[in-house]
Amino acid sequence: MSTNGIPLTVNGKPVTRPNEDASLPLLDVLQEYLGLTGTKLGCGIGQCRACTVAVQDTPGGPWRNVQSCLTPLAAVSGKSVTTVEGLATGTALHPLQHAFLTEFAFQCGYCTPGFLMAASVLLDQLRRAPVARDKVDDAIMAAIGHNVCRCTGYFRYFSAVRKVVLAQPGLVKA
Repeated sequence: MSTNGIPLTVNGKPVTRPNEDASLPLLDVLQEYLGLTGTKLGCGIGQCRACTVAVQDTPGGPWRNVQSCLTPLAAVSGKSVTTVEGLATGTALHPLQHAFLTEFAFQCGYCTPGFLMAASVLLDQLRRAPVARDKVDDAIMAAIGHNVCRCTGYFRYFSAVRKVVLAQPGLVKA
């Protein structure tokens, strides 16, 4: 940890938090100090995954899912964090966000940020290592199958992610 604070990048912007915040859950820092309220607290024990954010340990490295309710700020020192607010580019929705809307993938929407972030990490994984077309469904289930939706929107979430995976070039092997 830096003596000047804990540095990290959130949604492409450098942030430094005081060392006193080191043990705070990342979720609290995002919501309370950075005003990023899209990431949700569901169960508080990392099981529902509503609090999922994407973390990149090194520039250009792979993104991974992190349950921000369990992750202390110190664990992401020097890393890049993307929240649901960081998916869109200006007013242009990310393809996953657009697909979630067009597929009516959510009801109450509380779990949606976690599903979006898990799916965005999947897209990064598939860009790095495309899967055969007959393995797409397995890859999607591995990516979002642990996220909990109390409104039972699983099929529509799955369908929206599948639509994006199949539409983006280079994610699926011929």
